[in-house]
Amino acid sequence: MAAAQPARKITFYTYPSCTSCRKAKQWLQEHGVSYVERHLFRNPPTAEELLEIMKKTNSGTDELLSRRSQTFKNLDVDINEMTVSELLEMLSDDPRLLKRPILTDGEHVIIGYNSSAMKNLLSS
Repeated sequence: MAAAQPARKITFYTYPSCTSCRKAKQWLQEHGVSYVERHLFRNPPTAEELLEIMKKTNSGTDELLSRRSQTFKNLDVDINEMTVSELLEMLSDDPRLLKRPILTDGEHVIIGYNSSAMKNLLSS
């Protein structure tokens, strides 16, 4: 008999009033996916966690950064002049700058609500 595959641990960074986060949570629940929920503002990802997430994206910090947010528009800093470490620290300190939700299983990452990517994550 083959040993059962251990369940993949999914971390779900979310904010309850975010529409995309609510859709993603509903999708996960409807598909019986277990996950660890992290409230982005009460328990934000550390700079180190964001670095690991960023490494799994296609476009690095551009994929993480919510450029349409009012918080980003109010920034009094040129992010192009920042080091990656400085930018990740800023994102950790002010998670309103992050796109959401963020889902990761440690190997893959999904930023924003994307049901087809979520389905692919479960089948990988």
